[in-house]
Amino acid sequence: MLFDIDFDVSVDQVTPVTLSLEAIREVEQFIYHEARLLDERRWQAWLDLWTEEGMYWIPHSYDQQSPYEHISLCWENKLLRELRIRRLENHRNWSQQPITQSCRVLGNVMIDGTDPEGYLVVRSSFHSMEWRGKDPVYRVGSLIHKLQAQEGGGWKLRMKQVNLVDRDAVHGAIQVYI
Repeated sequence: MLFDIDFDVSVDQVTPVTLSLEAIREVEQFIYHEARLLDERRWQAWLDLWTEEGMYWIPHSYDQQSPYEHISLCWENKLLRELRIRRLENHRNWSQQPITQSCRVLGNVMIDGTDPEGYLVVRSSFHSMEWRGKDPVYRVGSLIHKLQAQEGGGWKLRMKQVNLVDRDAVHGAIQVYI
């Protein structure tokens, strides 16, 4: 999956959809819930939000159309997400002594529509702050979530794309998920 160049990250061809107010509210709550799980370091619950083939992507350049043709700040499949979580939870991980605390604010949650594969495309804006005992790290940008509807209701993450405003700047290690 990591090098599966058939994984569609595009959001250019989106078909508008009309959702009920209740469905829109469910989508918004899913996006907010995902952010809260990250802020509370509830890693396993966050991992459970993903589809088996889901991908987490932080592009490096502003016009980057895919992770296959240019280096990315992050391109992680299920295995890499699980490995990062194990490292974050390991009590011998000196880079998490003290542990990173984070808080984020999301806004402008907008449902664009569905992509050609039928995934719901949702965009939002964020501002986050991380703290690990020294200088705070502020991050600002936009998010694109591709969501897969579940039988019986609910959503799963097919893709999360984090577009940092300063994505082409020099960044320190991105320890925790944005």
